[in-house]
Amino acid sequence: MAKKLKKQKKVIDFANNLEYNKNVIIIDTKIPEYNKDSGSRRLTEIIKLLLKNNIGVFLLGDFKEYRFTSDYVEYFRNLGVVVYEPAVDKNGNLITKSEFIKQVLPFTDSVWLHRPEIFAKYYSIIKKNKPAAKVFFDMVDFHYLRFKREFELTGDLDAIKKADKFLKIELENCKNADKIIVISDTEKDALKEFYDEDSKVISIGNIHQYFENEDPISFENRKDLLFIGGFDHKPNVDAVNYLAEEIMPLVWKVNPEISISIIGSNPPESILKLNSENFKIVGYVEDVSPYFLNSRIFAAPLRYGAGIKGKIGQSLEFGLPLVTTSIGAEGFDFGENKNVLVGNSSQEIVNNIILLYTNKEMWEKVSADSQKIIEPFSINSIEKKILSLIE
Repeated sequence: MAKKLKKQKKVIDFANNLEYNKNVIIIDTKIPEYNKDSGSRRLTEIIKLLLKNNIGVFLLGDFKEYRFTSDYVEYFRNLGVVVYEPAVDKNGNLITKSEFIKQVLPFTDSVWLHRPEIFAKYYSIIKKNKPAAKVFFDMVDFHYLRFKREFELTGDLDAIKKADKFLKIELENCKNADKIIVISDTEKDALKEFYDEDSKVISIGNIHQYFENEDPISFENRKDLLFIGGFDHKPNVDAVNYLAEEIMPLVWKVNPEISISIIGSNPPESILKLNSENFKIVGYVEDVSPYFLNSRIFAAPLRYGAGIKGKIGQSLEFGLPLVTTSIGAEGFDFGENKNVLVGNSSQEIVNNIILLYTNKEMWEKVSADSQKIIEPFSINSIEKKILSLIE
């Protein structure tokens, strides 16, 4: 415990000897697990861009102190981030998250609150202790829209209750925020139905960089399909079930030799039971690049959700042709390739998979066009938007 107290004291020592021009407090539901989910990956890249531009970061994960683990903390510390950890002061009292915020607020003018429930919980704490602080509401995705779509697909009454609950939270957050960060212009347009103060809204998507591969693996030397997505996110569970129940049986009627690998953290028992020779439940993989570099098609038949889908951007990063739905494609401009990449019925999805799987010329064109599609999500494009917030 003394060691943790010493670490926590460094927060104040650091703050008293700041070398950064400006500082930002970032609060999320957890310390970002950059290699497990799209939201964490996006936030990690945002933090890197802030540091690159001489903007310091204080990072807090909204966990119960007794459930705290040090996973990922050292990663961010090594980047130069000051990360909150539970500790005790010299009197044996717990240094709480609120106390940490009070300690670092004097050294910052901007607070980035990541996800609706985080903004709702911490906004009043920030304003009470520093009324002049600029507070940003990063929606991550429009939660109301995601749960509404789930209800429309499944008829689950619990989903529509969650949609109504989040709509109230999100609109109240929008009213209070100095800036509202949406993940795409699609989300910005959806929000306009309920909130029309457009000047407060800025679109900051996922950050993706195209990988220049000097010796790419050819169409002929690739095989099989790939899906990736963390299973704590329900739309990914639904997509994998959809693949197992409807998509792959139709693919196998055309070519029974095609297999699919399913990558993602925390697969539930219902997903693990789907494992077979041609439907491989791989689970969490630390380095996913070999899968992207050797698969022939990325298949992501997402039937509900909201926001930019990190998995789609990740496939484009590797130049791996993909097949998805209109939900999965939101925020991306596929141009003339849209009809090949997007299908909204099982048969359309399967037809697109088979076309790209068998047509080398089409596959190579779609692969080559990936770099152009992903350009709006490049570091340079997103960096300008982030810096416009921290003025």
